[in-house]
Amino acid sequence: MDYTNLNNVALINIGLLIIRLVIGVTFIGHGSQKLFGWFGGYGPVGFSQWLESLGMGFHGKFWSIAAGLFEFVGGLLFALGFLTGVGAGLIIIVMLDAILIVHRKKGYWIDNGGWEYNFVLMAVVLSVSLIGPGSYVLFNL
Repeated sequence: MDYTNLNNVALINIGLLIIRLVIGVTFIGHGSQKLFGWFGGYGPVGFSQWLESLGMGFHGKFWSIAAGLFEFVGGLLFALGFLTGVGAGLIIIVMLDAILIVHRKKGYWIDNGGWEYNFVLMAVVLSVSLIGPGSYVLFNL
């Protein structure tokens, strides 16, 4: 494929925009579940109780707010294409925590509750941050 062709460059930018919006908005939603209880979430109290049940101790409230903020802010930055690397980093931190705390013992495959999906999300956001967000970003419009 000739990447210097203007049509191909436009398609690459549209593809990056779609990836950023789908993943970014999804993480904004997950963060909203944890922070505000929106979209069927349990809010910081319910999520902190769940974290404490996993052995987080009394720090569950802190980590529930931190996870919600990382997901919400990371998703927002990633979707907007603004500080994309920072947004990707916040998302990667949350996904790595999810793997280590919840999914690691269940193996790789998601059908067993494993870490497959978290790993794919980490790979995608890392790849987009390395490639760049494309032309359709907040401050280029």
